Parts: sequence; structure tokens; C-alpha cells
Amino acid sequence: MAGLDIRTHLDQLSLNAGKKARLYRLLYGAGPANGTLMILPIDQGLEHGPRDFLGAPESLDPGFQFRLALDGHFSAIACQIGLAEKFYPEYAGQVPLILKLNGKTEIPADNEPLSPLTASVEDAVRLGADAVGYTLYVGSPRQDEDFAQFRQIRAEAERFGMPVIVWSYPRGAAIEAKGGKNTVYAIDYAARTAQELGADVIKVNVPNVQADLSQAPKAYQREWTLDAALSQIIRSGGRSLVIFAGGEKASEEETLAKARQCMDSGATGLIFGRTVWQRSYHDAMTLAEEIHKLLANYPG
Repeated sequence: MAGLDIRTHLDQLSLNAGKKARLYRLLYGAGPANGTLMILPIDQGLEHGPRDFLGAPESLDPGFQFRLALDGHFSAIACQIGLAEKFYPEYAGQVPLILKLNGKTEIPADNEPLSPLTASVEDAVRLGADAVGYTLYVGSPRQDEDFAQFRQIRAEAERFGMPVIVWSYPRGAAIEAKGGKNTVYAIDYAARTAQELGADVIKVNVPNVQADLSQAPKAYQREWTLDAALSQIIRSGGRSLVIFAGGEKASEEETLAKARQCMDSGATGLIFGRTVWQRSYHDAMTLAEEIHKLLANYPG
């Protein structure tokens, strides 16, 4: 647990009462309930289309993920407004909701991405959500529009006392020219950008420390261990809570190893979707139980 000294805690955040109450419920009222976060996202149906469900037909029904979030004792489920309105009422009060406020399909080219708004903070309040999610594309040629759109969401969230979780993703040709979206440089910049723009929680991907950094700024042109890269990214998140994504499905052993390394480095929690729910219900529940056991070692 070497990274505990750099982990940001709720009492270090400067929040209004509404934000603090909702984040407290996520951190201490649900899931592991020890100051860590264990979030189940199901926004991939919009972002990736149905392909993510083809190998696991049971998961095509969103009710599968909602039931898994409840029975697996997740801190929250994250989804777009259509799924929230159709499926969440059955689970309201039992599983906290994170409402994604923007999104896009993967059909257009990804060199100038922008996720348009699909819902509002007011929708999140109406649905009983405990946080909202916003996808920010750092480095996209359209980031000026993205920043302006996020400013609107941040102001609404402050007014309604709603925590904002930023899915902070480096994207675009300029990012690719400096080594690509999976480098420690790109993800570190994305974490810092999200903090600078006012994120309460920052979701980032785990970097590929084998990626070529020869075109990145000189400060990054060295060999990185994964522990060092993760710790650097968490430090760049500053006084925002940093959580790491699970990415594509991996074996249970690989998934738990990634989770342990993220938490050892100082993460507040995990947002593991496909690597959990692209399995049978039994196997997904088994993995959820193992993640719970792991997070019990990192009290906030």
C-alpha cells in the first residue's frame, strides 16, 4: 500500500454541502463503504455500439448490469439517460446512480472528437443521482468547444450540489504525434487538465509504460515503471479523487493485479466495466467479490 500517502481524501476537497453529502454516500454509504470507490460503468453501448455485448449475450440486456451493480455491492452504476430512465427506477435508493451527461458514437473518425450533451444536471437531480459524469477530450482540435460545454456543466453542478466525475481522455492528431493516447505523458496531462477545469473525481486509463515517448516532452523521455506512472498521474490529479478504468476484458488474475497496482499507487478507486460484466453472472459476481476484498485493504 505504498501510495496511500498521496491519496486525496474527501476532507481535503473544498466542496459545498450538497457535493460533500453526495460524495460521502458514494464513498462511505455504498460499495466497500470505506472511502474507496467501486463503480460499474455501462456507457459503452453508446460509445462502442453493440459490439461489446456480442461475446457475452447475457450482458446485452442492461438489466444484467443493474442487477450486478446491486448484488455485487458496487458504489454506483454509471450510464446514459435512456438507461437511467428505463432501468434505474427499479434500483433507486439501492444502488447510487452516476448519470453521464454527454457521449458520442465511435462511427465518426476519432481525430477531432467532441461528446455533445445528452442530459443535464437537472435530469440527474430528478433521477436521484449522486454524481454526474462528463467525457472531456484533452488535445482534440475541438477542445475549445469542449471546455466551454464543460464550464456550463460545472456551473450547473455547483448550483445543484452535484459532484462531477470527468472521464478525461487524451485524443486527437496532436496527441498521436507525441506518442499516443495511452502514454504516461498523455494521461498525465489529461489528469492535470481535469483538475484545472474543476473535476471532483477524475477517471483516467492505466498508461502503457512500453509506449514510445521519443516525441513527448523531454521530462517524460525516460523509462517508466507502472507504479511510478500511476503515482505521477495521481499527483497530477491533485485535490481531485482519481479512479482508474479497467479497459477491455482480461483474465480475473490480470484484472485483480491491475486493481491492486492502481490502489497501491494511491488511487481512490476503480471504474471497471467490461472486464467485469463481459462474463457470466456467476463469474462477474465472483470477480466483484474479489475486488471488494481487495478494496477492504485501502480504507480512506
